[in-house]
Amino acid sequence: MEATLPAVAEELLKEIKKAFQETSHVPDDLLLALKFVFGSSAVAALDLVDQHSVTRMVSPSGRAVYQVLGSSGKPYTCYVSCHFCTCPAFAFSVLRKNDSLVCKHILAIYLSQATGTCQELSGSDQQLAGILLAEEEEEGLGTVC
Repeated sequence: MEATLPAVAEELLKEIKKAFQETSHVPDDLLLALKFVFGSSAVAALDLVDQHSVTRMVSPSGRAVYQVLGSSGKPYTCYVSCHFCTCPAFAFSVLRKNDSLVCKHILAIYLSQATGTCQELSGSDQQLAGILLAEEEEEGLGTVC
């Protein structure tokens, strides 16, 4: 089951996509609305989009995962189908404090999709599994024997 954003956020992202397709830029009123709905994550996410930090990796089996190069230079693995990111801000601000809808990395994915700036890479199922396993091992979630 795919997670969805609140209707106001979904509609805003649709409006941003429409405006960008028509004029190749996002009008100020939509940028202000983005800041209102997503808070401080909006500016940081726009910066990540400007830096072309969002990559979608797809395997031949159709599995896909996003990686967003964070402002610190560390790549974070994101799953937009369930609005999950491996960054510490997601764990703290979204999950623990519940004061943000998404982190800047997830928002950057949505914005890069709306503006057509998401980089696409093809890789094998093994490469995709390697990305997922590396993330798991880094977080200390590997299997225990």
